[in-house]
Amino acid sequence: GHPLADTIPLESDRAGARAGLGFAQDTPVVALMPGSRGGEVGRLGGLFFDTAELLLARRPDLRFVLPCASPQRRAQVEQLLQGRDLPVTLLDGQSHVALAACDAVLIASGTATLEALLYKRPMVVAYRLAPLTFWILKRMVKSPYVSLPNLLAQRLLVPELLQDDATPEALARTLLPLIEDGREQTAGFDAIHRILRRDASNQAADAVLSLLGRSPSL
Repeated sequence: GHPLADTIPLESDRAGARAGLGFAQDTPVVALMPGSRGGEVGRLGGLFFDTAELLLARRPDLRFVLPCASPQRRAQVEQLLQGRDLPVTLLDGQSHVALAACDAVLIASGTATLEALLYKRPMVVAYRLAPLTFWILKRMVKSPYVSLPNLLAQRLLVPELLQDDATPEALARTLLPLIEDGREQTAGFDAIHRILRRDASNQAADAVLSLLGRSPSL
């Protein structure tokens, strides 16, 4: 179980989130989530914006939303956006609002992918590490997957584009159909969400029962 699985509703309020951000209900929205740390944003921010430009060329009606983890990350993102004409709404924190409002997510591998899963938003996971770091990790980690949705599903539920595979062209090509229809992914996300909720409830019940069993006054 996971506490987020209980706090995030099985069905989120997309209409309310969009209204709060000023997006029309029929406007396609992509959330860009290049990570919360400076190094991640440095490696992925430009890549995500290059991808957004390619998506916009194919879908001129697209809008983007990017939740910034801190004032420092916001300043970093604003610098990366200089000279680009992208319709991006920057948020201070509020990743839950961005996820509730969007149709699909381009996201760094990390804990935010669990949030995106629980919000049932189709996603493409991207990550770039220093080559040596990646080489060492590849030898240490036995799983064929790096993202939490795939680790939880124990199958390739969401596309993972890592290192040199994470190009703007590949990311745009992979994400574009998910903006239109990501039902295969979201059905898997819904099943995982329900399992996490059930496990969390069972664990809570077990904890209560064990406390009752130990309590001398009952």
